[in-house]
Amino acid sequence: MPLTDYDSAACSIARTAQILGDRWSVLVVRNLFNGMRRFDALQQHLGIARDVLTKRLALLVDEGIVERRPYQPEGERLRHEYVLTPAGRDLRTVMVALMDWGDVHRPGQDGPPMSLRHRDCGAEIHAHLTCAAGHEIETATRAELVPLAGAKLAG
Repeated sequence: MPLTDYDSAACSIARTAQILGDRWSVLVVRNLFNGMRRFDALQQHLGIARDVLTKRLALLVDEGIVERRPYQPEGERLRHEYVLTPAGRDLRTVMVALMDWGDVHRPGQDGPPMSLRHRDCGAEIHAHLTCAAGHEIETATRAELVPLAGAKLAG
């Protein structure tokens, strides 16, 4: 059956885009990967409105991407910090792929702003597609979509 016979809303990319499909959600996840955990630090670094950040963090918590953990600085009120869950940490390849694409297609006037490097050897880190047998997939022509049990017919 052709791809157009299937319901595009049943796609894993569509379901993921419902969570990460806006700029702020992606940037919050990026900052969490980079070690920012506290609301005020996220809000200040991103320049995001507090109500927007509150909504994005709530969505990420509700979807199991982020966990909200209490902490209390001495002499201050109880607050919360935000940490990636295992599902959130599994987004690392997605985030690196977005960075790779941006470095090539949206590098900025002076070139890419950052380089992600392996701490052990110093080499740059990049996202690559491989099949389960370990073959690197270099072009889209080497891949095909195969419907599985979760595929739904359109209509």
